[in-house]
Amino acid sequence: MNRISGMGVALITPFKRDKTIDFDALEKVVEYITANNADFLVALGTTAETPTLNAQEKKDIVQFVSEKNYWKLPLVVGVGGNNTAETVKNVAEVYEEADAVLSVTPYYNKPSQKGLHEHFTAIADASPKPVILYNVPGRTGVNMTADTCLKLAEHENIIAVKEASGNFNQLGYIMRNKPRDFAVLSGDDGLTLMQLAMGIDGVISVAGNAFPKEFGRLVHFAMHGNFADARLIHLQMIELIDLLFVEGNPVGVKAALAIKGLIENELRLPLVKGSEVLCEKLKKQIRL
Repeated sequence: MNRISGMGVALITPFKRDKTIDFDALEKVVEYITANNADFLVALGTTAETPTLNAQEKKDIVQFVSEKNYWKLPLVVGVGGNNTAETVKNVAEVYEEADAVLSVTPYYNKPSQKGLHEHFTAIADASPKPVILYNVPGRTGVNMTADTCLKLAEHENIIAVKEASGNFNQLGYIMRNKPRDFAVLSGDDGLTLMQLAMGIDGVISVAGNAFPKEFGRLVHFAMHGNFADARLIHLQMIELIDLLFVEGNPVGVKAALAIKGLIENELRLPLVKGSEVLCEKLKKQIRL
């Protein structure tokens, strides 16, 4: 697997009212996404509320998603952490169902750029699957610079980066200097169109859970140079995408999926379900 592109979807984890995993609902979501423009799936990302899942639940989710992935789309699995030794151990034993792993920059302990380079090098050396870097400073408290990303891109087992810094200048340096076969993916639904115009390879999307057909069309139009139609969809969806994140992720997208009747609107603490105001605004947007 040398390249991954198009619209990937960072899968949510549906819960029942007793907070156990709702596998029936997860099947509905996977079928809905895979039948509507998705190019690959991402399990156990931040959107999956992974910090609240235990090891057995994570294993069960990956196996279940793999079984229900009837279109056999590539499956990326999140394997990250801020303890390098533990992350290396986990990635070495990564799920056989995974086609690649997504590994986030270490959070809270705020390593230097040298620390980030050595952290990801250790992971890539140990991983039996290709590695996708994930830079999301808004969540982790540390930004992986373009220089560090480009140095890591030279590693034969690091195939892509999910760039969610929101920094277009940083993205520009990555796009200008990256190896030809190194993929760059957006981590920001609201910025995806503009980043596709810069030549990125796709997106790992939250909105794609609830609106895979619409957002997938935006991505595919732009990737084929049809920016007029892509721009039209972007402008139609801009308020909706903002609403998905205004009370945090996956709070908004779970509310949207519940409105669509695909899941129960349940989250695990410390996250709580979206406010009535948010749900009413989402209902109006979804009915447009």
